[in-house]
Amino acid sequence: MKKLSSDLKKGIVKVQVENKDDLWYLSQLIDKTDKLKGKTYRKIKLNKAGEKSQVEKRPVTVTIEVEKVDFSESSLKINGKVAVQTEDIPKGSYQSITLEESSVVEIIKDKWLNYQKQRLKESFSAKVKGILIVVMDRESALFALTKKYGYDVLTTLQGDVQKKEERSVATGSFYLDIIKAVKEYVLRYKVDDVIIASPAFWKEDFMKVLKDNNLKKKIVLATCHSAEENAIKEVLKRDEIQTIIKEERIAKEEKLVGTLLEFISRDGKAVYGIKEVEAAANSGAIESLLITDKLISKSREEEDYDKIDNIMRLVDSLKGSINIISSDNEPGKEVDGLGGIAGILRYNIH
Repeated sequence: MKKLSSDLKKGIVKVQVENKDDLWYLSQLIDKTDKLKGKTYRKIKLNKAGEKSQVEKRPVTVTIEVEKVDFSESSLKINGKVAVQTEDIPKGSYQSITLEESSVVEIIKDKWLNYQKQRLKESFSAKVKGILIVVMDRESALFALTKKYGYDVLTTLQGDVQKKEERSVATGSFYLDIIKAVKEYVLRYKVDDVIIASPAFWKEDFMKVLKDNNLKKKIVLATCHSAEENAIKEVLKRDEIQTIIKEERIAKEEKLVGTLLEFISRDGKAVYGIKEVEAAANSGAIESLLITDKLISKSREEEDYDKIDNIMRLVDSLKGSINIISSDNEPGKEVDGLGGIAGILRYNIH
C-alpha cells in the first residue's frame, strides 16, 4: 500500500491501494464510525425543461461515516451515511464506496490504536512479491503464489509417465514444461524465491534437467507427501523454508498459533472463546490477543462488533499485542475452531 499523506495527530491517513493484499489490510483497519473520503459513482437525476427526468451515473467524491465493511479478494465495499453534504448529495443519505486496485482513499479516525498504527506501517512496507511454490511428483505439478493472507493456486500441469529401470519417472518434456511455467511466473510476479517440493526423488530429478543457473539460485527444495493442494500447507510449515518466509504473515501466524495450542494443551497461559477472553482482558492478563478476520466480519454483519472492539481497545491500552489472523489459512482455521478469538496470557489465571 502506498502512503500519500499522514497526520495521525489529526487522525487522518491518505493511501492508495496497490494490490489485493492491501484490501485485506484496509478491511482490518477501517472500523464502524470512522469517516472515509473517496471517489464513487452516484445516480443523479437530470431535470431538463420539457423533457422526462433522466438518471445518470456520475463520479463523485464523498465523505461517509462507516457503518458496514464487506471484504472480498477483488474489492472492499464500505457502506455508510454521507457525513459532509455536497451539491448533489444531502448529508445523512446512504452511500457506498468500493475500493479496488489503484483506488485512493482517506481514512479519518478519532484515534488510531497502537495495533492499527503497527498494521498500517506493516502494510506500507509489505512486499508485493510473493513466494512461488511448486509441489510435484512424477505426473503432476501444482503452482501457487503466497499472499499476505494465504495463497493463490495459479495452475496445474499433467505429464506423461514412462517406465525406466525399476521406477517410474516423468518424461523430460514434463520437466521442461514445469521450467517454462516457473520462468513465466517468476517474471510475471517478480518472484525472488521459488520452492520446489515433492515426495521422494522427483525434485532432484527435476533439478538435473534445469540448466538455468540464475533460476537455480532462487530455488529451495523441500519434501512433501503429495502434489495436491494440501501439500502447499505442508510445505509452508517445513523447516527448510522458514528462512525465506520468516517475515511472511503465514509463518508468523503458524508460530503464534502453535504457542497458543501448546499452552492450551498444558492448561497453561491461554484462554479462548469470547467470554473467557473478555474476562482475561478485563483483568489485564492478555499479552497477545488472537482474533480471526472471519469473526470480525461475522460480528460486523450481526451488529455485535462492539464487544470485539472493546476487547481489542482494552488489550491495546494495556500494551498487549493484537494479532488479526486470516481464516484463509490453517492457523486461522485453528483459531476459528476455538471460537475465533483467543489470548496468550502474561500469567496463569486458572
